[in-house]
Amino acid sequence: MQTIALIAHDKKKEEMLEFVEQHIDLLQGCHLIATNTTGTKIKDKFGIEVETVMSGPLGGDQQIGAKVAMGEVDYVIFLRDPLTSQPHEPDINALLRLCDVHNVPLATNKMSGHIMLKYVSIEQTVASN
Repeated sequence: MQTIALIAHDKKKEEMLEFVEQHIDLLQGCHLIATNTTGTKIKDKFGIEVETVMSGPLGGDQQIGAKVAMGEVDYVIFLRDPLTSQPHEPDINALLRLCDVHNVPLATNKMSGHIMLKYVSIEQTVASN
């Protein structure tokens, strides 16, 4: 089972919910991990299982980064808000760096997320045949 991390900055939370709704069939078959607020919103809206870590500014980005470093995350979808300064920017940059270091695909906007999940879907189809 693929593990997908879902993270969204405050101004991108609604966009993440729309994104999850568009891919709900695929995501239900994956292990999902998310920062607290994002994961709680997804669980409440769709009733699907999501492992949550702390909120991003409280260390959640670092917790997901640790899971990336330990090989426990296959894909990261992080809907970032590039127009708003984030107080925990060093944590965000560390997570992005860990994805690069450990060769974990990272999508930072909806379009790259759609492309990533298209690949995940194809990969799951091939694996089941």
